[in-house]
Amino acid sequence: MPDMTPDQAKAAILQAALRDAAFDGWTDVMLAKAAERAGLPQGAETLYFPDGVISIIAHWSEQMDAAARDRIEAFDLASLKIRERVTQAVIIRLSEIGRHEEAARRAQARLSLPDGIATGAKITWAAADMIWRAIGDTSTDGNFYSKRAVLSAVLSSTAPVWLSDGLPDKPDARAFLDRRIENVMQFEKAKAQVQRVTRNMPNPAEVLGRMRYGGAAGGLPTRRQKRRIRRGGT
Repeated sequence: MPDMTPDQAKAAILQAALRDAAFDGWTDVMLAKAAERAGLPQGAETLYFPDGVISIIAHWSEQMDAAARDRIEAFDLASLKIRERVTQAVIIRLSEIGRHEEAARRAQARLSLPDGIATGAKITWAAADMIWRAIGDTSTDGNFYSKRAVLSAVLSSTAPVWLSDGLPDKPDARAFLDRRIENVMQFEKAKAQVQRVTRNMPNPAEVLGRMRYGGAAGGLPTRRQKRRIRRGGT
């Protein structure tokens, strides 16, 4: 076989692994056989995927994220509301699994083991981050993390339903996703209402300080005022 670049070698190993993992699961033995089937020398799988099957599962997810990002950005997002954007983006990302659903099920099982849990969480977070960026999110404050945390929960709960739905159009998975997105939107609406209500409420620390020290309405007493209060002065 002609010499391959690292990216080409990884792609060749991954394609061979996806065929075998559906039957053999994600194991180091399967990965070594995949490298051999890709026409690479013995030990190539360790060179390109030093953490073994955990590495190649993460690489597969990165490839699906990249492909989904291109499809999402090509979508007519401007005509959609934010809820519809998120829903369509999640569907596009999950559909990147394509015909490799059994390999994906086995990958989920492998990442549920102790040495794969951290990588599984990173994979889900990366997919959520990709979706928000692809649909145009530019938040940089606390919303940046809360949005991705909430969407990570949606992805992690929807993915097993998607993989268990045997119908081509995934009606059960889509209905489940709609319910999860509805829950998220209700939460965001409630959070926004609370923020509006509490925006102009007094600071509890200032209220307690005034009650204790009798400070002026402008704020908490100064250190000098506190010392005078403790000495019984004014």
